[in-house]
Amino acid sequence: MKTYKGSCHCGKVRFLVNMELDHVRACDCSVCMRRGALNHRVSKNDLTLLTPWDELTLYQWGSKTAKDYFCPTCGILPFRRPSDPTPQELREGIEPFDGWAVNVRCLEGVDLHSIPIQQIFGSKI
Repeated sequence: MKTYKGSCHCGKVRFLVNMELDHVRACDCSVCMRRGALNHRVSKNDLTLLTPWDELTLYQWGSKTAKDYFCPTCGILPFRRPSDPTPQELREGIEPFDGWAVNVRCLEGVDLHSIPIQQIFGSKI
């Protein structure tokens, strides 16, 4: 497990994350396609926010179970709480996830070209 330093573009939102970065997730839902984030999921205890929570902006849409946290200054999304599985996903065996999806594009010292991409088909939900 490695600890990475992360931040938004302007540096107002700073965090540390512990993870084994063996892949990233690219989702094709309407918000993820526009955002362009490459996410990696970690447990809720593996993310340490170095910026006070009240200095972030929260965005929610659709089922309102996901929590997307943005820097109010530069607009970058460094991490999010993924949405709860839909009833169909639960029937298909998808387990609820109680952790964070970290935008790997916001991490220092990561070679994005060397990390496998796992496609997520959120548009089909």
